[in-house]
Amino acid sequence: MAFKTDIEIAREAKKKPIMEVGAKLGIPAEHLLPYGHDKAKVGQEFIKSLAGRPDGKLVLVTAINPTPAGEGKTTTTVGLGDGLNRIGKKAVVCIREASLGPNFGMKGGAAGGGMAQVVPMEEMNLHFTGDFHAITSAHNLLSAMIDNHIYWGNELGIDERRVVWRRVMDMNDRALRDIVVSLGGVSNGFPRQTGFDITVASEVMAILCLSNDLEDLQKRLGDIVVAYTRDKKPIYARDVKADGAMTVLLKDAMQPNLVQTLENNPAFVHGGPFANIAHGCNSVIATKTALKLGEYVVTEAGFGADLGAEKFFDIKCRKAGLKPAAAVIVATVRAMKMNGGVAKADLGAENVEAVKKGCPNLGRHIGNVKSFGVPVVVAINHFYSDTDAEIAAVKAYVTEQGAEAILCKHWAQGSAGIEELAKKVVQMAESGAANFAPLYPDDMPLFQKLQTIAKRIYHADEVIADKSIRDQLKTWEAAGYGHLPICVAKTQYSFTTDPTVRGAPTGHTVPVREVRLSAGAGFIVAICGEIMTMPGLPKVPSAEVIRLNDAGQVEGLF
Repeated sequence: MAFKTDIEIAREAKKKPIMEVGAKLGIPAEHLLPYGHDKAKVGQEFIKSLAGRPDGKLVLVTAINPTPAGEGKTTTTVGLGDGLNRIGKKAVVCIREASLGPNFGMKGGAAGGGMAQVVPMEEMNLHFTGDFHAITSAHNLLSAMIDNHIYWGNELGIDERRVVWRRVMDMNDRALRDIVVSLGGVSNGFPRQTGFDITVASEVMAILCLSNDLEDLQKRLGDIVVAYTRDKKPIYARDVKADGAMTVLLKDAMQPNLVQTLENNPAFVHGGPFANIAHGCNSVIATKTALKLGEYVVTEAGFGADLGAEKFFDIKCRKAGLKPAAAVIVATVRAMKMNGGVAKADLGAENVEAVKKGCPNLGRHIGNVKSFGVPVVVAINHFYSDTDAEIAAVKAYVTEQGAEAILCKHWAQGSAGIEELAKKVVQMAESGAANFAPLYPDDMPLFQKLQTIAKRIYHADEVIADKSIRDQLKTWEAAGYGHLPICVAKTQYSFTTDPTVRGAPTGHTVPVREVRLSAGAGFIVAICGEIMTMPGLPKVPSAEVIRLNDAGQVEGLF
């Protein structure tokens, strides 16, 4: 059976001028800063003018642990937004921007799929409106100012061995993980060890995504701890006088980006922290703006619910005062079979027993999301090879878990294929059943917060951490950071820290390798297992086949 590719569908889109898309939300043209004809930034003054309006209802789309079979979380997010508009609700989609690293690495580009996409796809997966470049520049400006301060006499008394601010770039490059800078003699400064992270792991990215406005942004940037003195006194970004210039670089990047779906419905695409090495949600300012403009806002959290949804609830909602009304967990029959032990090459053959065997992964996510007090529905993202018996097995299992699973055909049919899910989401959201609460209170000790996530979300038996890590957490508590939430950096492929362990394992341990303070963003990062904050390219990166064709169009990115 031949299907058009996502990029072929996207190129056939009948896009409306972005001013018309903005007008659907009541955004006057003078408050849209256009980037070409099909994307624009929404002005800060207009956003401030919305403060007195009531909020719409917030719907989270999350998923099971990702598998090579594909789940289609973003596709479902976009499809649900279109579906809600189709049934007469004023709905806005809010998703993250794409990082160049994975686009040119293993993942490739995407912005949904089939008939449920956000466009313009090529631009969104490349430079878009330049937000990531601005974040990279602001981050590295701070790096340069730290080293420059040390070079010109080090008035603050920075201990060069205790500079904790690394550099970033928006590309996968393992060679830069651990490096030495300032070699070459006196004129180049004092040699020291440092490294690069990928831009989406930058605290500046997290700060931009959690800030409410430019004033909040500058305060948070100033709060970044960049180094320590010899007596371990923290040095902040404001101490090296970098916060003002960083804010200037981020002034335009702070404004949400407005684009459209294939069905010409509004979508905000803004911010892009990874969910395995950061908090994995689009920006607070985009979400809050959308809530003021629409009756429903459909947003997503990165990877599976164990990472993305937990961080969405415990970090983004906690910090921004958001209260989700409903949640959707995306699953596929193919992924259930893969969790049940079927190889990718054999997924096309019916195997009801494998589906049943793989369903506990879905069940674990259902229970986890429910534990936050948010009503849940499962979206079965349909593939043409799914059989009635396999679909029935998933539905029966979900019913046993006290939830409902709905077959969704938005990939092939757009909004027409997801009406049933849209109606169910409205019913859940308007029932008032949501009683959202984060997993742990602010005043719980930091290590206990980490244990709570590991035991209640990952179903681990224990967290393993060296005494130095426990002592560091206690030091941060004594310094006034004990109220911060925990952002766990671990593999997205498993509830464990071992990416090869599928299903719903129990009895495992969570080893913590390192902890980092993100004082400006307002969370503590716990790096677990083999996770890297600077990924590497695969043996055959996508970049090898990305090129321009004779028509000047991008090939190989999607």
